Amino acid sequence: MNSKSKKPPLTNLSKRWAIWLGSLVAVLGVLVLLLTQQTVAADIVVYKSPTCGCCGKWVEHMEKAGFSVDVENMHDVAPIKRELGVPGRMQSCHTAKVGDYFVEGHVPADLVKQLLADKPDIKGLTVPGMPMGSPGMEGPRKDPYNVIAIGKDGRARVYARR
Repeated sequence: MNSKSKKPPLTNLSKRWAIWLGSLVAVLGVLVLLLTQQTVAADIVVYKSPTCGCCGKWVEHMEKAGFSVDVENMHDVAPIKRELGVPGRMQSCHTAKVGDYFVEGHVPADLVKQLLADKPDIKGLTVPGMPMGSPGMEGPRKDPYNVIAIGKDGRARVYARR
């Protein structure tokens, strides 16, 4: 065998450089992964008053259902409601943007998932007011309520009954 084709054995210094370089590559890989995960948009952006407890409970309900949620605390949510087209008579305490839809008030997570799966031709869903027993409004009783779909023409129809 030709002695010129043999590679020289790694010295201790070469081994240290190889370990250091490998560690650097691993750390950079982890940083890239973390930065990538932080720049992924949340599934839901919720606009709410910073002092509203039931809104915070609805956010927790959505997170427990597997949604990632960004919360925008603001003292006046009315401009967001107008921008998204939530009719005045259908408003509640918080407004969320989910995909191409608005979700107004205490809409259950399973119906938001259904909305995203079915992709109906509507502006969004709303639970007007703050009915007892709806997600975030748990309490001593559970009142029946309707989840309303708001069409692109502004018409309202019952989407689900709870």
